[in-house]
Amino acid sequence: MKQTVVLLHGFAGFAVMNRPLGAMLRRAGYRSVDFGYDSWRLSLKDICENLAPRLEEIDAACGPGRLHIVCHSMGGLVARALINLRRPERLGHVVMLGTPNGGSEIADVLDRTAVLRPILGKAAPALVTQRTAEVEALLGKVDYPVGIIAGSRPIMPYGAARLVPSPSDGKVSVASTRLAEAADHIVLPLPHMLLPYHAAAHEQIRHFLSKGRFAHDQAL
Repeated sequence: MKQTVVLLHGFAGFAVMNRPLGAMLRRAGYRSVDFGYDSWRLSLKDICENLAPRLEEIDAACGPGRLHIVCHSMGGLVARALINLRRPERLGHVVMLGTPNGGSEIADVLDRTAVLRPILGKAAPALVTQRTAEVEALLGKVDYPVGIIAGSRPIMPYGAARLVPSPSDGKVSVASTRLAEAADHIVLPLPHMLLPYHAAAHEQIRHFLSKGRFAHDQAL
């Protein structure tokens, strides 16, 4: 039976944005499932409560196969909270692409500026660098195999990108992507928005899903 991969997009994204990644995974022999969520109108807790029943259904339908999760940006935080809320019995590997595990300095600036604060909507508490104890508890303990792919080449190394400590992908610093509990971490010279689409990232995703580690010798 095919193994299943659940795909989670980032902030202000849509499930359709996962189609290229899903097509790559299907060619590699996986069954891919797109999860869409409203990252602006719903809090992280509400997002997970909405997604949990669907995740349970997919987990139950996996049979003997594993259920993996691949997530971009805020999608990694959703994955962490979702696993903490309703951990799949068949949970396999989790791959995060440019996820701000330590928060985003850009989110900090938006959250501190009254006229810009509405841009983040209800995602703000999860995206800022100084999270509340409630949000940290929601994210939970990472005690499952996580591989993290960080980007280090902004499309435009000025403007908002200057707010992010270097090296970064223009939106999230390499340092912020890290988790002490991660099984592996790799840095690719890619911007934030290209991480779910670039062939080099796809190669590393396939490798981690299969081996539980990245192919560091094949990195760009």
